[in-house]
Amino acid sequence: QVQLVESGGGSAQSGGSLRLFCAASGYTPSLRCMAWFRQAPGQEREGVATSDLYGRTNYADAVRGRFTISRENAQNTQYRLQMNSLQPEDTAMYFCAARVGWACGLELSFDYWGQGTQVTVSS
Repeated sequence: QVQLVESGGGSAQSGGSLRLFCAASGYTPSLRCMAWFRQAPGQEREGVATSDLYGRTNYADAVRGRFTISRENAQNTQYRLQMNSLQPEDTAMYFCAARVGWACGLELSFDYWGQGTQVTVSS
């Protein structure tokens, strides 16, 4: 089994920055794709960014150029989401997710999910 734990959420002013972290534990060698999703109140969950084992990344249009997903260690057990130029519409619960399959994309199903960390951006 795999456990994912997010940290680093909080509050920021519009135009500010926040950094989220995801720590994976358990049978982590099985993980080949890591991702961040978010869900705002009353809205459906949406994909934010993915990163595969080779460091290739993909972003949702809404965050491209502002957010950066990166791997924090060689074991692929720690990931970071750097969020710059935050806007009120970025307010949401952010979830770390991981999948075992080789394909890596926001449209795919993910096998493991964290509990989420809240990000609130005020204008």
